[in-house]
Amino acid sequence: MYGEIKIFAGTASQELAEEIACYLEAQLSDHTVTHFANDNLWIQLNESVRGQDVYIIQSTSKPVHQNLMELLIMLQTLRLDSAGRVTAVVPYLCYTRSDKKDKPRVPITARLVADMIEVAGADRYMTLDMHAGQIQGFFSIPGDVLSAFYILANEMEKIMPQMKDPKVVATDLGFAKKGRNFASRLNAPIAFVEKRRAGEDDQTEALTLIGDVKDRDVIIVDDEVDTAGSITKAVKVVKEYGARDVYLTFVHPLFSGNATELLAEAPIKKIITTNTVPIPAEKFALLQDKLIICSVAPLLAEVILHAHEGRSVGEMLNEKYARTP
Repeated sequence: MYGEIKIFAGTASQELAEEIACYLEAQLSDHTVTHFANDNLWIQLNESVRGQDVYIIQSTSKPVHQNLMELLIMLQTLRLDSAGRVTAVVPYLCYTRSDKKDKPRVPITARLVADMIEVAGADRYMTLDMHAGQIQGFFSIPGDVLSAFYILANEMEKIMPQMKDPKVVATDLGFAKKGRNFASRLNAPIAFVEKRRAGEDDQTEALTLIGDVKDRDVIIVDDEVDTAGSITKAVKVVKEYGARDVYLTFVHPLFSGNATELLAEAPIKKIITTNTVPIPAEKFALLQDKLIICSVAPLLAEVILHAHEGRSVGEMLNEKYARTP
């Protein structure tokens, strides 16, 4: 058995870590992160972790490389200070779109990130809704890949009585399985936006709709929103096909570039997302009338507690969150 639970908050997930600690009736453990003028990071623990069960909460969203390096340095620091077990809790894991060689002479960066997390000192990992499920196979350490879609579904169920003939729309055919599961959870039919990548960058073009949304309220579902180019084009497509009100739900609010401006201008009634990635105040202000943020802290806290006590995480999830996508 390991010692007591120790929760450390990474710079990118301070508020989320505080929520998790509060849920566990624990205090955040103390450490110092120093940023030098040459962009190097230095970390010092301000309390002993010898023999303890330690969890570092750190998303690897923008600035990606700074947050990733902070996570890796923190993992090594905990390992060198003789922590009994170290778990990397990464609500949003970077580079998950780079999961395969889909053209010549390109890397599989998701595998590299998994290797670095292991080498740095993690004994286990936790994350939420990776873009591609096969990335779990890149890790040789045990981990829990959780889903926040049940949280989003619970929130949507509160709104659906106000909606007319709601229909779920998945943003592309690659999201078909998760989209169907989400629609099943809501007891709603599903349609699909067909889209194709328009170039070598991260912009895509939504082309057409598979399914009928005429005179229906629509719930567009995806795993993340980055530049919002694909999503706003999907909104345009469903409106062209006769949709009434459009609701948007997704797990990771990356909101790169002018994404929040695009979403604010789009004919979207409500945006339901989570706090896996912190939303800067200026971006939040643009969307506050539309935005509903659901916390993943209770889910992560329960999984941490079950892992610490050696109880089954799968049984807990099946019991509490049946029919989760």
